[in-house]
Amino acid sequence: MHEDAPVRTPRTILTYVGIGVTAGLLSGLFGVGGGTIIVPFLVMFLAYNQRLAAGTSLAAIVPTATVGVISYAVTDSVAWIPALILAAGSVIGAQIGTALLPKISQTVLRWGFVGFIVVVIVSLFIIVPSRDAQFVLDPLTISGLVVLGLITGVLAGLLGVGGGVIVVPVLMVVFGISDLIAKGTSLLMMIPTAISGTIGNLKRKNVDILGGLLIGLSAAATTAVGAWIAVNVDPRVANALFAGYLVFIAVQMAIKAIKGRRQKG
Repeated sequence: MHEDAPVRTPRTILTYVGIGVTAGLLSGLFGVGGGTIIVPFLVMFLAYNQRLAAGTSLAAIVPTATVGVISYAVTDSVAWIPALILAAGSVIGAQIGTALLPKISQTVLRWGFVGFIVVVIVSLFIIVPSRDAQFVLDPLTISGLVVLGLITGVLAGLLGVGGGVIVVPVLMVVFGISDLIAKGTSLLMMIPTAISGTIGNLKRKNVDILGGLLIGLSAAATTAVGAWIAVNVDPRVANALFAGYLVFIAVQMAIKAIKGRRQKG
């Protein structure tokens, strides 16, 4: 047990399970890792510090995303090679992002990311790709995937945002891929990234393995349910639900930006 983690009482274990169940449902439904739920909930309900919460969340994403990929693969909604290209770019980008962290204004970045989300939300109501749309790998698409992976990794390193929040809407809006393939591909991309990050966090003693395991296994129980809902709802409804989730992310980021400015002031 990590020294900064709470004592494992029945109440804390139920809290871990509740966080996992919620994160797993959203992960399967939207193709995200669930970190945007896990991190703030660990801080709010179990008094984790931000760093330990982020490390524990990353560990929990491994089983969550694995079940998600299997769930989407059943309906042939995973683009395997594009996901690996994205993951390679993301791993490199994350190193760049963490190196740039001390040199770039977090407040400006956060407001910029809020602006990006607003543009994406508007796009989701204008562009609804066909669910028959597939990846066509050509030099232009491969180059685009590498760039997207790099940008995703850099933003993950700088802001701590999960890759799915960026990758899923960009694959839909820019690459014209169906929402289901975008989500399945996003989840596959996260697995090597999360494993790599968790190994690094273990070396730095920056992860609560038992907490991450409890959340990850609980999440794995509902990820398939979220994926089933995603497959069976109308694409326009799916876009509206995803837009609502992005509003939640944008509000979180805006609050952090405002707090950051006040602390500097």
